[in-house]
Amino acid sequence: MAKRIFSQPGDHIETTAPVTVSRYRGFTRANHWVTAGSLIVLLLSGMALFHPALYFLTGLFGGGQATRWLHPFVGVLLFFSFFILFLQLWRLNLPRAEDVTWVENIGDVLKGDEEKLPELGKYNAGQKFIFWAMSALIVVLIVSGVMVWEQYFPHLVSIPARRWAMLVHSLAAVAIILTFILHVYAAFWTRGTLRAMTRGTVTGGWAWKHHRKWLRELAGRERRGPAE
Repeated sequence: MAKRIFSQPGDHIETTAPVTVSRYRGFTRANHWVTAGSLIVLLLSGMALFHPALYFLTGLFGGGQATRWLHPFVGVLLFFSFFILFLQLWRLNLPRAEDVTWVENIGDVLKGDEEKLPELGKYNAGQKFIFWAMSALIVVLIVSGVMVWEQYFPHLVSIPARRWAMLVHSLAAVAIILTFILHVYAAFWTRGTLRAMTRGTVTGGWAWKHHRKWLRELAGRERRGPAE
């Protein structure tokens, strides 16, 4: 049976006193922030185009015509940026047996009492849910978005199909906004998490408390050394 891997190349324990653990490489962090920035631009421009009461938001992008032009191109940027992120992270977000126990004890997680929970790899079940929800919703958004992009694909689908695509696009947009809010909230709620995507590192205590299996793997790798 193949050995399970809970870390990525570049993850390592940086110091011993106090312990600092490298969690994300510079490329991954830049990729993440391009994805996040694209999503925020799409959120604001999409809301501006969604309802007349929110049309004032087009002022952020130079007016209505500029917003209408910008929105689909940023959508394409989001798709490819997240696709690169997906290629880096999908294996570490596959479901594991310990994820079921984590979900069953979500009350203890919310109270900050994680001692009874199983040891986790790099991501917990909540983070995996965000990852796969984002993956699915971005695919739905790009497909439906191309279907309603009349400037470049005017005859791709029929008018009734385009209307259904617009409805699906709008519903998926609401769902990804809620998922994004949940992701941001969790990053601030779990102290020490945000620095992983700003500095690239977390403290040893944070890693031990939240992702002990991942930390053990890194410690074992450090003991074996690069030759092994």
